[in-house]
Parts: sequence; C-alpha cells; structure tokens
Amino acid sequence: MSNQIYIGVDLGGTNIKVGICDEQGKLLQTLEGPTGAENGAESVIGRIAAQVRQIVEESPYEWEQVAGIGAGLAGFMDIPEGFVKFSPNLNWHNVPAKKMLETLLGKNVKIDNDANVAALGEAWAGAGAGIPNVVCYTLGTGVGGGIIINGKIYQGSAGMAGELGHMSVVPDIEAIQCGCGQMGCLETVSSATGIVRMAKEAVERGERTSLALHEKIEAKHVFDAAKSGDEVSLRIVNRAAYYLGRSMAALAVVVNPKRFIIGGGVSKAGEILFQPIRDTFKKYTPEAAAEGVEIVAATLGNDAGVVGAAGLNLR
Repeated sequence: MSNQIYIGVDLGGTNIKVGICDEQGKLLQTLEGPTGAENGAESVIGRIAAQVRQIVEESPYEWEQVAGIGAGLAGFMDIPEGFVKFSPNLNWHNVPAKKMLETLLGKNVKIDNDANVAALGEAWAGAGAGIPNVVCYTLGTGVGGGIIINGKIYQGSAGMAGELGHMSVVPDIEAIQCGCGQMGCLETVSSATGIVRMAKEAVERGERTSLALHEKIEAKHVFDAAKSGDEVSLRIVNRAAYYLGRSMAALAVVVNPKRFIIGGGVSKAGEILFQPIRDTFKKYTPEAAAEGVEIVAATLGNDAGVVGAAGLNLR
C-alpha cells in the first residue's frame, strides 16, 4: 500500500482514543485505552505513543506511511511552542507534549485544544464538509467551541479563540459566576451543567414540575419533560436555546460563518432545542448576515476529536 495515513489522538481524562484517517478524513480504524492520569504526564505521553504504534501495527499499513500525527488535548495551550500550560482534568502544568511525543515517535506531531480539533473534524469530514467557514459548539458538561475559517482552525493571538462557552451573554441581573471566574458566561445556562442547575433551582423553589420526581436530575430528564409539555422544563430549554441563539447572532456579524454546527450530549435533544435557537438567531441577526446560514447537528459524534486531530497535519 502506498497511500499516506494520518493518526489522530483524542486525550480525555479517562480514555485515550487513537484513530487512523486517510487524506480525505475517512476514519479507518480506532483503538482506545485508559489514560492513567494519576501516574503523571510522562506516563500518559508514553501511553499515547504506545497506543499510536499499536494501532499501526494492528492495521494493514506500515509505519512509513504515517505522514503526520495530531493530538487534541484538554486545557490551556501554547500551541506554537507545543506546550500544555495547564490541564485541570489531567493536572498538567507546562508539559511539552509536542516535543515529548515527537521524541518517542520520531514523527511530526501537532497539538491543539480538544474542542478545536473536534470542530476541525466536523468541518473536514462531518456536518461542515465542503464548507470553508463554520463555527462549532460542543454542548456537554461545559460549552466548548471552535471557529474554522477557510478550512483552518482560528486560534487567535494567545490560542484562546473559540472559547464560545465563555462569551458573556447573560444580563448582570440574571448572571451567576462561571467556573472561569467571569459572570454570565454562556456555559452557565446552555451546558448540561447549567440546565441541571436551573432545574434543581426550580424544584427547590417548589415550582410544579415533573422534574421533582427524579432523585437525581439529568439534562435528559429536562428535555424529555419539555417534550411532554412540562412548562418549567420548557422554560429552561428555551432559556438555554435563547442564549445560544444570541451568541450565534453576535458571531454572525464578526465571523459570518455559513453554518453553525452543534455537537455534544445536549445536542441530542433535537428540534425542541434547535428550533428556538434558530428562531432567536433569526430575530437578533441582521438579514444580510443571517441569509443562508444553517444551524445543524454534528454528525461525527465521539469520533470528531480523532478525525480532527488527524486533520491537523492536512488542514
């Protein structure tokens, strides 16, 4: 076989996922293993390198066909220098991940923020395929994001571009403090954590809602109750959607993407979330900036990270 292949690494707090992609972004093979973060950065980097070599050995490809390796890592990055400055999930401080991996693997390695590489995966081979300018949201425990301009990740001057969850969108009178220290961030109302918090507060206030029947409220319970007509749940879902739509309206006149892509566990709620987002976006966006813009669900699911990481050497 003469085709080149590209390796993507999606490093999580619990698991390391490695994938092989071809030049078109088609995911050919994956392999998962434990992160073992408790053993320190050097051990985790060693596990990544071992897993990369293992997946190639178990594939029909040769090591010489590996044209590049990319890794998506959670935390604050110095991308040009290849450092993870701080990763809360891994308890890493100033880890030279790029250099360490290149030393172990003898191949060029590129690193980026995990949300950025997930966005790149969707832009390259998922819901944004063939569209040069897209903005991706990942709605999970927090709100992650990535901005793709002319097919490439826009990182900004300090690598902080695309931190969509930390756009301040909630008015001061309603705002609460975000984990980042700022007030009124999108993440406080539109993440699974924010949705669950609003649901718990409604129950604690004694509002009449079926959510009170759950011993431990999850975001899925809120969406299911909203679909059944529960008024409290509908209000919470609409609030989460409203601020997502407002954030997109702001981005539309700055970045002017062709498509907004929403992934992560919360996105599985479907049209009960997506339609109010679209309605809010249309209401608050100038017609010229809104024309032809689509708001759609991500399609790659949990594979977005490895696909995007592999694409760091191509995009």
